[in-house]
Amino acid sequence: MERRDMLKTVAGTVAGVLAAQAMAAESTGTPDAHHHHQHGAMGQPYTALSTTAGHCLQAGETCLSHCLVLLGQGETHMAPCAQAVREMLAVCDALARLALQQSSFTPAQAKVAAEVCAHCQKACQEHADQHEECQACAIACAACEKECRALAA
Repeated sequence: MERRDMLKTVAGTVAGVLAAQAMAAESTGTPDAHHHHQHGAMGQPYTALSTTAGHCLQAGETCLSHCLVLLGQGETHMAPCAQAVREMLAVCDALARLALQQSSFTPAQAKVAAEVCAHCQKACQEHADQHEECQACAIACAACEKECRALAA
C-alpha cells in the first residue's frame, strides 16, 4: 500500500471514530433505555476508554506507516514492531467501536486490549529512542492499557 493510501485509510478510520464519538455524545434516548449500563461521570459509559483507544489508533497508524517506510528501506528489525502495531490497531478499533456503542461486550474486549496494548507498548519501546513515532505509540498504548485494566478492576 502506498503511503498516500495508508494516510487516507488512517484519516478515514480516525474520522469514523470521531464521528461516532460525536454521535454518541449527541444521542438521547428514553431514561430507561440504558438502565443496565454503568454510566460514567457524564452519563456515557466508557468515555475515557473510547478516547484512549482513539489515541492509540492515531499513534498506531502513524507508527505503522513509519515502520513500513523503514521496512521498505531494508530495516527488517522493524518487522516485530509493525506486527505488534497491526494487532493493536485491530483490537483497539473494535474496542473503540464497542465502547462508543456502550456495548456489554466492552469489558471483555478491554481485557484483550490490555494484553495487546502491553505487547505493542513493549515492541514500540524498543525503538522509542530512535523513532518518535514508536515513542508516541508506546505512550498511547500504555495509557490505553491502564484504562482497560481500570475497567476490569
